[in-house]
Amino acid sequence: MQGTTVEGRSGASPDKADKSSNKARQDLPDGGMKQEAAGGGDGGVIITAAYNPRVELAVRIDKQVLHCPVCTLPFKPPVFQCKAGHPACGGCVAQLPFRQCMACVDGSGFFDPCPALDAVVSSTRIGCPNAGCQWYMTYHEVAEHQKACPHAPCHCTEPGCGYVGAPQALAGHLNTVHSVPLRAVQYGKASQLHLPVSTPRVVLLGDDNRVFLLTVGVLGAAAAAVSVVCARARAATRPRFTCKMWVNCGKEDMVLVDMHIRSSSSPGAVAAADEPTFLPVPRMYLVPAAAGDGASMEVPLRIRIDKLSPWSDAAVLTGNK
Repeated sequence: MQGTTVEGRSGASPDKADKSSNKARQDLPDGGMKQEAAGGGDGGVIITAAYNPRVELAVRIDKQVLHCPVCTLPFKPPVFQCKAGHPACGGCVAQLPFRQCMACVDGSGFFDPCPALDAVVSSTRIGCPNAGCQWYMTYHEVAEHQKACPHAPCHCTEPGCGYVGAPQALAGHLNTVHSVPLRAVQYGKASQLHLPVSTPRVVLLGDDNRVFLLTVGVLGAAAAAVSVVCARARAATRPRFTCKMWVNCGKEDMVLVDMHIRSSSSPGAVAAADEPTFLPVPRMYLVPAAAGDGASMEVPLRIRIDKLSPWSDAAVLTGNK
């Protein structure tokens, strides 16, 4: 019959139909859009959802959930799971006889990839536990990060002092509490220091706040020994700095050492003569102290510290700020 519509089919005008389709696209509270079928039924048009970028949540999680029950170390993708639900990291699965789960009673549990746990392991990030460090990294990368973290704590080795702090804090502690002299140095430029033999340590602060400790010791009855270490706890063993130290005697005679600077988490405990490389200073190269009783002697030292290039903490630290 003319002027009527078939039951179940909309008789609305095209304009109204468009408005009906637009209503199916609903804004969500966070600014995203909900996916719905326009027009209803199986013939509806699917409107693609648009969402905001990923939002991170601060949560608490049982530490054991992120550790492999076989090796007890943090899971590192790929993560596997047997038919009975027992998880294991890829390294452990590769070492299991016939790649079968040892936790299953009959030993018939074969492992398959576990994308869900992989996603959890890959997205779980924590902040570095060292005070002053603002880096975040995936949980299974924490140990690697701490090997290079410049904020890892160092120890004060003055007798009776149990202070522990980041290298920069240790420098201030040595200077203010134990009256260890502190001098600023610039990389690539020679600095002249007068080191009293009676003052065994001097803190050097680089222009990037890196902390070095000069140690003066006795090398037998006829000489002194000077060494330098970088205050950097649990750091990678690869040297980051080189150092040249020399002392002149007159215009022509000179003793010089060109060395890589090693790192130490207890720089005050380092004895100059025990270092693999140090500067031996014969007694004839020493000079009387500017202020003293005439018997005190000093090492008229010149020192230049250079960065090994290319390197940066950002290159070795794992994670993001």
